[in-house]
Amino acid sequence: MKLYNSLTRKKEEFKPIHEGEVRMYNCGPTVYNFIHVGNARPLVVFDTLRRFFIYRGLDVKFVVNFTDIDDKLINRAKEENTTVLAIADKYIEEFKKDANGLNLYDYKTINPRATEYIEPIIEFIQGLVDKDVAYPMDGDVYFDITKAEDYGKLSGKKIEDLMSGARIAVNSGKKNPGDFVLWKGKKEGEPAWDSPWGEGRPGWHIECSVMAKSLLGDTIDIHSGGEDLQFPHHENEIAQSETLTGKTFANYWLHNGMITVDGTKMSKSLGNFFTVREVSEVFDLEVLRFFLLGAHYRSPINYSYDAMAQTKAGLDRLYNVRDHLRRGVENSESGPRDEAFIEKMEEYKKEFISVMEDDLNTAAAVGFLFSMGKDINVYLSGEATKETLTRVEEIFLELSRVLGILDREAEDGADEEVEALIQERQEARKNKDFKRADEIREQLLSMNILIEDTREGTTWKRA
Repeated sequence: MKLYNSLTRKKEEFKPIHEGEVRMYNCGPTVYNFIHVGNARPLVVFDTLRRFFIYRGLDVKFVVNFTDIDDKLINRAKEENTTVLAIADKYIEEFKKDANGLNLYDYKTINPRATEYIEPIIEFIQGLVDKDVAYPMDGDVYFDITKAEDYGKLSGKKIEDLMSGARIAVNSGKKNPGDFVLWKGKKEGEPAWDSPWGEGRPGWHIECSVMAKSLLGDTIDIHSGGEDLQFPHHENEIAQSETLTGKTFANYWLHNGMITVDGTKMSKSLGNFFTVREVSEVFDLEVLRFFLLGAHYRSPINYSYDAMAQTKAGLDRLYNVRDHLRRGVENSESGPRDEAFIEKMEEYKKEFISVMEDDLNTAAAVGFLFSMGKDINVYLSGEATKETLTRVEEIFLELSRVLGILDREAEDGADEEVEALIQERQEARKNKDFKRADEIREQLLSMNILIEDTREGTTWKRA
């Protein structure tokens, strides 16, 4: 498999550190609010990479952290007259609801909270101080970027051109404008922990380095996140981790492109964002997942209602294929397998795997699913044996699962109700009660069920 490594700026053959195992770390949310669509993209994209690795027989250890101590949480706690812990607990639970909707939690993901790692964070910082690459100042501790080897190698920035990065308070006492905070001295009303430098709390960048090191080791296979995290966050992670251990922090750096709205980057600061929860009020979140996989992960993708509506229509078509296959397996007779058609499906499978192995090209993979679906629908209109359809269904569903789609089931009794109405309509037509037959068709339409009368009988699909 080839992956585009942001560090080397080229596609590289992926070679895990340990044969048969992959260790991945993805920067997770700061849990002070609902996540927005931009936050969801890396979660969906790199969950899909995780799924594909597992599909190809690899054992994956996947970490998605929660930043549960940060200025944003402190400010939200003050606004709501509550504690930082209460805010974190609340929005972690809300995140999990959205994650379930996005089909992220069908597996055991490791979700560490920064506040669970205070002791190793302090030990990590002390190690940097002992190496004289970090320095205490007025209760804070800063990392000296001039002491890091090749600082700026991920983002391509030069030290002399750097000013203080995002989330770094400018302090005239720092040795260099780009030095970033590792430990923040306590301010009144803020949560704090004891440390060799006085009471305080960790800076933002140190959290991920420590959690990755603690859970995955000094060197990990893949570190991922949105491209907006390349600088300063990921750059600073590399600097502090590699300076402490003397080892490569991550062998592959993967970054997804941004979500835009009318061509402008979606962000909370610009106020042009949609939370995942708001999207869920209009669309099933599986539609959002499918939308986010509809473009190559490194490309920008423009969010709009129309684009989501088109995505829903496409996802519904795939569900119809799944449901038709299911009914075909149930209702068909046993007989010899149609090896020619099965081979055609196997070829689609090979193409699907090929494009996924080419830097996770989910857009092309989705295209192959639609092509499969079209051929399957045509094939189902003729004679098909149970043995043939069983194998076709297996292939179609295993590829769908790699993308994390087509696992929703109709509400209990819904399919049975449709089938009963269709049976009643057939009886009405048989008895020449065309008025009742038309009433049933209208009733089915009101349930978003489209029916088609064919020589083989009446088929149906969801609109």
